[in-house]
Amino acid sequence: MMIPKRKHIRLRNHDYSSRGWYFVTICTNNRVCSLGKIENKTLVLSVIGKQAEIFWNEIPVHFPNVELGNYVIMPNHIHGIIRIATEPLVRTRHGVSLPNTPQDAPVGTRHGVSLHDVSLQTLLHHDLPMSSEYNEFGKTIPGSLAVIIGQFKSTLSRWCNINKHPFGFQGRFYDHIIRNDTEFERIKNYIINNIRDWERDKFYPGE
Repeated sequence: MMIPKRKHIRLRNHDYSSRGWYFVTICTNNRVCSLGKIENKTLVLSVIGKQAEIFWNEIPVHFPNVELGNYVIMPNHIHGIIRIATEPLVRTRHGVSLPNTPQDAPVGTRHGVSLHDVSLQTLLHHDLPMSSEYNEFGKTIPGSLAVIIGQFKSTLSRWCNINKHPFGFQGRFYDHIIRNDTEFERIKNYIINNIRDWERDKFYPGE
């Protein structure tokens, strides 16, 4: 019997623990709107959504070489920009300042479809690869993006289980390597406007 070939869902030969800027999207299981709701273009987080925001902002506490960029918690998904540095970041009482441009973005990488070629909506919801929390051999890569997101997901899921809140994430998440300033700005603006554009979002219930 032939063993079916496993589809590569991540960028081949890219070290996801290497420095760079990444855009991630995490969806709830079956896209259930358990993180909150949007009324009159205003986000109202549920108790789960509020806890998700707490755990998201605590990511750099557990991973000192990680810096968080813009993020938004939507009713059934989370968008966020994450920077992975090669060494622990220096933090002050004012926090770590986020540069205007992705200075640590990898050069010459290819992951999904270029943002210069298609709209951001198309990239996000049709062509953006879904990433597993494991590599192709079923083992986690220490310090990788998958480990960072995996810990966030498991922490929130465990909290929900302890507090008897029905909740679950999809087993995988979407990721994109931010390659240049243009991509960085377009993704940042997409995140900022996500709540306003909710009814046109691919993840909007019923779509």
